[in-house]
Amino acid sequence: MASPQCCENPPTLNPAGGAGKVVDSFGGLKAYVAGPEDSKAAVVLVADVFGFEAPNLRKIADKVALSGYFVVVPDFFHGDPYVPENTERPIPEWLKSHTPEKGFEDAKPVIAALKEKGVSAVGAAGYCWGAKVVVELAKAKEIQAAVMLHPSFVSVDDIKEVKCPISVLGAEIDKTSPPELVKQFEQVLSANSGVGHFVKIFPGVSHGWSVRYSEDDAAAVKSAEEALADMIDWFNKNLK
Repeated sequence: MASPQCCENPPTLNPAGGAGKVVDSFGGLKAYVAGPEDSKAAVVLVADVFGFEAPNLRKIADKVALSGYFVVVPDFFHGDPYVPENTERPIPEWLKSHTPEKGFEDAKPVIAALKEKGVSAVGAAGYCWGAKVVVELAKAKEIQAAVMLHPSFVSVDDIKEVKCPISVLGAEIDKTSPPELVKQFEQVLSANSGVGHFVKIFPGVSHGWSVRYSEDDAAAVKSAEEALADMIDWFNKNLK
Protein backbone atom coordinates (compact mmCIF):
# COMPACT_ATOMS: atom_id res chain seq x y z
CA MET A 1 0.00 0.00 0.00
CA ALA A 2 2.84 2.41 0.81
CA SER A 3 4.80 2.16 -2.39
CA PRO A 4 8.28 3.70 -2.81
CA GLN A 5 6.50 6.55 -4.63
CA CYS A 6 5.09 7.58 -1.24
CA CYS A 7 8.54 8.76 -0.28
CA GLU A 8 9.99 10.23 -3.48
CA ASN A 9 11.05 13.92 -3.65
CA PRO A 10 11.14 14.47 0.13
CA PRO A 11 10.78 18.15 1.12
CA THR A 12 13.33 20.16 3.09
CA LEU A 13 11.33 20.84 6.24
CA ASN A 14 11.13 24.40 7.58
CA PRO A 15 9.54 24.88 11.03
CA ALA A 16 9.34 28.66 10.45
CA GLY A 17 7.90 28.54 6.91
CA GLY A 18 4.68 30.16 5.75
CA ALA A 19 2.82 33.44 6.28
CA GLY A 20 0.77 32.01 9.17
CA LYS A 21 1.95 30.95 12.62
CA VAL A 22 2.61 27.79 14.63
CA VAL A 23 0.52 27.27 17.77
CA ASP A 24 1.49 24.82 20.52
CA SER A 25 -1.94 23.28 20.89
CA PHE A 26 -4.93 23.31 18.59
CA GLY A 27 -7.29 20.57 19.71
CA GLY A 28 -4.31 19.05 21.51
CA LEU A 29 -1.89 19.06 18.57
CA LYS A 30 0.84 21.49 17.59
CA ALA A 31 -0.37 23.10 14.37
CA TYR A 32 0.33 25.63 11.66
CA VAL A 33 -2.61 28.03 11.30
CA ALA A 34 -3.38 30.68 8.70
CA GLY A 35 -6.30 32.84 7.62
CA PRO A 36 -9.04 34.80 9.37
CA GLU A 37 -9.53 33.58 12.94
CA ASP A 38 -13.21 34.58 12.88
CA SER A 39 -14.11 32.71 9.67
CA LYS A 40 -17.20 30.51 9.83
CA ALA A 41 -15.59 28.07 7.38
CA ALA A 42 -12.39 26.17 8.12
CA VAL A 43 -10.14 23.74 6.30
CA VAL A 44 -7.94 21.10 7.92
CA LEU A 45 -4.99 20.00 5.79
CA VAL A 46 -3.62 16.53 6.57
CA ALA A 47 -0.01 16.09 5.48
CA ASP A 48 1.71 13.20 3.79
CA VAL A 49 4.34 11.24 5.79
CA PHE A 50 6.72 14.22 5.77
CA GLY A 51 4.48 16.22 8.07
CA PHE A 52 3.32 19.75 8.71
CA GLU A 53 6.65 21.57 8.23
CA ALA A 54 6.81 20.87 4.48
CA PRO A 55 7.18 24.26 2.72
CA ASN A 56 4.85 23.44 -0.20
CA LEU A 57 2.13 22.32 2.20
CA ARG A 58 2.36 25.61 4.08
CA LYS A 59 2.18 27.52 0.79
CA ILE A 60 -1.00 25.59 0.00
CA ALA A 61 -2.38 26.46 3.45
CA ASP A 62 -1.64 30.15 2.88
CA LYS A 63 -3.37 30.09 -0.52
CA VAL A 64 -6.47 28.34 0.88
CA ALA A 65 -6.53 30.97 3.66
CA LEU A 66 -6.62 33.73 1.03
CA SER A 67 -10.01 32.36 -0.05
CA GLY A 68 -11.39 33.29 3.37
CA TYR A 69 -10.86 30.04 5.27
CA PHE A 70 -9.28 29.56 8.66
CA VAL A 71 -6.76 26.81 7.87
CA VAL A 72 -5.25 24.35 10.35
CA VAL A 73 -2.35 22.02 9.49
CA PRO A 74 -1.95 19.81 12.57
CA ASP A 75 1.21 17.90 13.44
CA PHE A 76 -0.34 14.45 13.39
CA PHE A 77 3.10 12.88 13.81
CA HIS A 78 3.87 14.59 17.14
CA GLY A 79 7.26 15.89 15.98
CA ASP A 80 8.20 12.58 14.36
CA PRO A 81 7.73 12.81 10.57
CA TYR A 82 9.14 10.13 8.30
CA VAL A 83 12.88 10.62 7.67
CA PRO A 84 14.10 8.75 4.56
CA GLU A 85 17.73 8.98 5.72
CA ASN A 86 16.94 6.97 8.85
CA THR A 87 17.57 3.48 7.50
CA GLU A 88 16.67 1.92 10.86
CA ARG A 89 13.08 3.08 10.42
CA PRO A 90 11.94 2.26 6.90
CA ILE A 91 8.41 3.34 6.02
CA PRO A 92 6.66 0.09 7.15
CA GLU A 93 8.34 0.43 10.55
CA TRP A 94 7.52 4.16 10.84
CA LEU A 95 3.89 3.48 9.92
CA LYS A 96 3.49 1.19 12.92
CA SER A 97 3.79 4.27 15.16
CA HIS A 98 1.75 6.50 12.85
CA THR A 99 -1.35 4.79 11.52
CA PRO A 100 -3.94 6.87 9.67
CA GLU A 101 -6.51 5.43 12.11
CA LYS A 102 -4.64 7.17 14.94
CA GLY A 103 -4.56 10.32 12.80
CA PHE A 104 -8.35 10.09 12.49
CA GLU A 105 -8.74 9.90 16.28
CA ASP A 106 -6.34 12.86 16.71
CA ALA A 107 -8.31 14.88 14.15
CA LYS A 108 -11.61 14.73 16.04
CA PRO A 109 -10.51 17.11 18.87
CA VAL A 110 -9.10 19.49 16.19
CA ILE A 111 -12.54 19.65 14.56
CA ALA A 112 -14.19 20.06 17.98
CA ALA A 113 -11.84 23.00 18.68
CA LEU A 114 -12.89 24.60 15.37
CA LYS A 115 -16.54 24.24 16.31
CA GLU A 116 -15.80 25.87 19.69
CA LYS A 117 -14.31 28.83 17.79
CA GLY A 118 -17.65 29.31 16.06
CA VAL A 119 -16.82 27.53 12.80
CA SER A 120 -19.97 26.08 11.23
CA ALA A 121 -18.50 24.29 8.18
CA VAL A 122 -15.29 22.24 8.15
CA GLY A 123 -13.57 20.79 5.10
CA ALA A 124 -10.53 18.53 5.10
CA ALA A 125 -7.96 17.73 2.43
CA GLY A 126 -5.41 14.95 2.72
CA TYR A 127 -2.30 14.09 0.77
CA CYS A 128 -1.16 10.44 0.42
CA TRP A 129 -1.23 9.22 4.08
CA GLY A 130 -3.47 12.15 4.93
CA ALA A 131 -6.13 11.06 2.42
CA LYS A 132 -6.90 7.99 4.54
CA VAL A 133 -7.44 10.25 7.57
CA VAL A 134 -9.78 12.42 5.48
CA VAL A 135 -11.81 9.49 4.16
CA GLU A 136 -12.29 8.30 7.76
CA LEU A 137 -13.53 11.79 8.71
CA ALA A 138 -15.90 11.72 5.73
CA LYS A 139 -17.23 8.29 6.76
CA ALA A 140 -17.86 9.52 10.31
CA LYS A 141 -19.64 12.71 9.15
CA GLU A 142 -17.08 14.78 11.04
CA ILE A 143 -16.64 17.14 8.07
CA GLN A 144 -18.83 18.85 5.47
CA ALA A 145 -16.48 18.43 2.47
CA ALA A 146 -13.49 16.21 1.67
CA VAL A 147 -10.65 16.29 -0.84
CA MET A 148 -8.22 13.41 -1.33
CA LEU A 149 -5.05 14.01 -3.35
CA HIS A 150 -3.11 10.98 -4.62
CA PRO A 151 -4.50 8.86 -1.76
CA SER A 152 -2.73 6.02 0.05
CA PHE A 153 -4.44 3.17 1.97
CA VAL A 154 -7.94 4.16 0.72
CA SER A 155 -10.13 1.27 -0.47
CA VAL A 156 -13.33 0.96 -2.48
CA ASP A 157 -15.04 -0.10 0.75
CA ASP A 158 -13.98 3.21 2.33
CA ILE A 159 -15.49 5.15 -0.56
CA LYS A 160 -18.78 3.24 -0.21
CA GLU A 161 -19.17 4.68 3.30
CA VAL A 162 -18.42 8.35 2.52
CA LYS A 163 -21.15 10.65 3.85
CA CYS A 164 -20.12 14.11 2.62
CA PRO A 165 -19.23 15.66 -0.76
CA ILE A 166 -15.83 14.33 -1.82
CA SER A 167 -13.32 15.26 -4.50
CA VAL A 168 -10.66 12.73 -5.57
CA LEU A 169 -7.64 14.12 -7.41
CA GLY A 170 -5.45 11.30 -8.70
CA ALA A 171 -2.25 10.96 -10.68
CA GLU A 172 -1.84 9.11 -13.97
CA ILE A 173 1.44 7.55 -12.75
CA ASP A 174 0.56 6.18 -9.34
CA LYS A 175 1.29 2.69 -8.03
CA THR A 176 -0.46 3.42 -4.72
CA SER A 177 -3.79 4.57 -6.18
CA PRO A 178 -3.55 3.80 -9.89
CA PRO A 179 -6.08 5.35 -12.31
CA GLU A 180 -7.98 2.03 -12.39
CA LEU A 181 -8.63 2.31 -8.64
CA VAL A 182 -9.58 5.99 -8.86
CA LYS A 183 -12.05 5.07 -11.62
CA GLN A 184 -13.54 2.43 -9.28
CA PHE A 185 -13.93 5.16 -6.66
CA GLU A 186 -15.79 7.21 -9.25
CA GLN A 187 -18.13 4.33 -10.12
CA VAL A 188 -19.01 3.83 -6.46
CA LEU A 189 -19.61 7.56 -5.96
CA SER A 190 -21.73 7.80 -9.11
CA ALA A 191 -23.95 5.03 -7.76
CA ASN A 192 -24.41 6.93 -4.48
CA SER A 193 -26.74 9.75 -5.46
CA GLY A 194 -26.74 11.18 -1.92
CA VAL A 195 -23.05 12.20 -2.04
CA GLY A 196 -21.71 14.90 -4.36
CA HIS A 197 -18.39 14.04 -5.98
CA PHE A 198 -15.70 15.23 -8.35
CA VAL A 199 -13.05 12.86 -9.67
CA LYS A 200 -10.11 13.82 -11.86
CA ILE A 201 -6.94 12.05 -12.96
CA PHE A 202 -4.11 14.44 -13.75
CA PRO A 203 -2.14 13.39 -16.86
CA GLY A 204 1.62 12.96 -16.84
CA VAL A 205 2.10 13.38 -13.08
CA SER A 206 3.18 10.93 -10.36
CA HIS A 207 1.94 10.12 -6.87
CA GLY A 208 2.75 13.04 -4.58
CA TRP A 209 2.77 15.62 -7.37
CA SER A 210 0.39 18.14 -5.80
CA VAL A 211 2.52 18.77 -2.71
CA ARG A 212 6.02 17.47 -3.49
CA TYR A 213 6.65 19.31 -6.73
CA SER A 214 9.93 21.07 -7.48
CA GLU A 215 9.68 24.86 -7.86
CA ASP A 216 12.08 24.58 -10.82
CA ASP A 217 9.78 22.32 -12.82
CA ALA A 218 7.28 24.62 -14.55
CA ALA A 219 5.00 21.80 -15.70
CA ALA A 220 4.89 20.27 -12.20
CA VAL A 221 4.11 23.65 -10.63
CA LYS A 222 1.31 24.26 -13.16
CA SER A 223 -0.24 20.86 -12.43
CA ALA A 224 0.03 21.38 -8.65
CA GLU A 225 -1.61 24.81 -9.03
CA GLU A 226 -4.44 23.23 -10.99
CA ALA A 227 -4.98 20.67 -8.20
CA LEU A 228 -5.00 23.48 -5.63
CA ALA A 229 -7.55 25.44 -7.69
CA ASP A 230 -9.77 22.35 -7.95
CA MET A 231 -9.50 21.84 -4.19
CA ILE A 232 -10.42 25.44 -3.34
CA ASP A 233 -13.28 25.30 -5.85
CA TRP A 234 -14.65 22.18 -4.13
CA PHE A 235 -14.53 23.84 -0.73
CA ASN A 236 -16.17 27.01 -2.10
CA LYS A 237 -19.01 24.93 -3.51
CA ASN A 238 -19.57 22.90 -0.35
CA LEU A 239 -18.55 25.01 2.64
CA LYS A 240 -19.76 28.51 1.82
